[in-house]
Amino acid sequence: MTEARTDEEPADLTASERRMWDAYRTGSICDLSTRAADRDDPHSEHVWGPERSVRARVVARLLLHGPPPVPGRVASLKLRGVRISGRLELSGGTVAPYVELQSCRFDSEIQLSEARFGTLRMVNCAIPRLEAARLHTEGDLHLPRCRVARGIRLTDAQIGTDLLISQAVVQPDNKGRAIAADGLSVAQDLQGELLETYGEVSLRGAKVGVSMNLRGARLRNPAGRFALNAPQLTVERTLYLTSIALDYAAYGGTSTPPYGLGPTPVRGRRAQYFECLGGLRLDDGRFGDAIDFYGARFTLTDEQEISLRRIQTPEFRFVGERPESGRVVVSGAKVVKLVDTSTSWPGPGGLSIEGFVYENLAPRGHFPLARRLEWVAAATPEYSPEPYERLATVLRASGEDQEAREVLLAKQRRRRATLPPAPKAWGYLQDWTVVYGYRPGRAALWMTVLWAAGALMFSQLDPPAIKADEHPQWSAALYALDLLLPVIDLGQQGQWKLEGGWQWGAAGLVVMGWILATTVAAGASRLLRRG
Repeated sequence: MTEARTDEEPADLTASERRMWDAYRTGSICDLSTRAADRDDPHSEHVWGPERSVRARVVARLLLHGPPPVPGRVASLKLRGVRISGRLELSGGTVAPYVELQSCRFDSEIQLSEARFGTLRMVNCAIPRLEAARLHTEGDLHLPRCRVARGIRLTDAQIGTDLLISQAVVQPDNKGRAIAADGLSVAQDLQGELLETYGEVSLRGAKVGVSMNLRGARLRNPAGRFALNAPQLTVERTLYLTSIALDYAAYGGTSTPPYGLGPTPVRGRRAQYFECLGGLRLDDGRFGDAIDFYGARFTLTDEQEISLRRIQTPEFRFVGERPESGRVVVSGAKVVKLVDTSTSWPGPGGLSIEGFVYENLAPRGHFPLARRLEWVAAATPEYSPEPYERLATVLRASGEDQEAREVLLAKQRRRRATLPPAPKAWGYLQDWTVVYGYRPGRAALWMTVLWAAGALMFSQLDPPAIKADEHPQWSAALYALDLLLPVIDLGQQGQWKLEGGWQWGAAGLVVMGWILATTVAAGASRLLRRG
């Protein structure tokens, strides 16, 4: 529990601390900046002397046990251009006043573990480390344009409204993590436009109440496995891993950070890409509206992955640049609409889509069926029927019956390559003659050709009847047709006595008739099932 506030002013306050103390009571800004840009940059090498310094313990006393406000004013801590010396220790405390620190410099880490705030804003500050596990804020936590030398820890933190880390630059801690925020809960938006990190960003099991925005961010962790490690991430609306428009004039300024940034750019607009140097993992994630990879760039080693196993989202926009190495894994994912381009997916050996369920295809740009079949083939180094059947089902549902048949035909041809010699030869025969039954018209054409050949062959024959007093009139055309049609009896077969090669010719027509009729029947049954 925090102690009761007191009017007593510590006797050992410096001049700058007294200014801060008085500004706190009136809710005004304590501005110790010099108005010289090079000297006021908290990230520069310029030394800030005692005239711009306040002790961290005095800041902590103000926030935890500060004096009451001047009548008619609201107490709040607002600092600009101030150096905070010593470690700011607020762990476990309750900070009621509003806190806003702009362009300040901290000599040591900030300890906020298990602290409770209303709203905390630190803008463009130089911070050695932010330790804020299980931090609880009723309002915002803002860290735009801050530079953090040894990482941010927000494990199990609860942010009451928005978390803003746009344009921040975060170096890794001693475990290689730039941001450790497993179990983080953000009630509204997580905004990280133009964020730069140089270690793993860990968001395992995190929850975001509205959208998570990493437009234009640059996440780098080439030495580790993942640059963004966020399995079981839940975002109620959309996760943006996209490029961002940088044209200030086109979109107008804004009074809140990040200043002057715009949405995902249109073609030709000046933009910064989302870049991920290292693996990305979103396994088992849930996204209420979409995952958007528009303009994303990935630089992976051969061992690293873009891992999207078992994600669920209504719309998956995989429209970034093709990774040159590594793998993209969407095995077990379930999406309603797949938005992609023919150039966004990696080639053979770099893609896995086993168990990937999608209901609609909405390609951007030209994405012909041949390229889509290459996409399936690249994802299945070893033959698997499921990706072909899924693609055929989606095409059929959208009314593309002919393309669906082409996909199933490609599946049969791919399967044929895995068969032993005898079944493989039979497969080639099926393909050459009737295209596995997926083109019944070709079977009818072959039957017509065989009928004509059989009629021509038997026209040179005048066979004796088996029963001299009981036989129809000889007709070479009807006899050949009767041999080809395995079910219908035209009254010719079995009435005439054939010898030698004529018997072999008749048997050949019977066998071909059964093959063709069975194939036509299979094709017809597929048409009926589609109906």
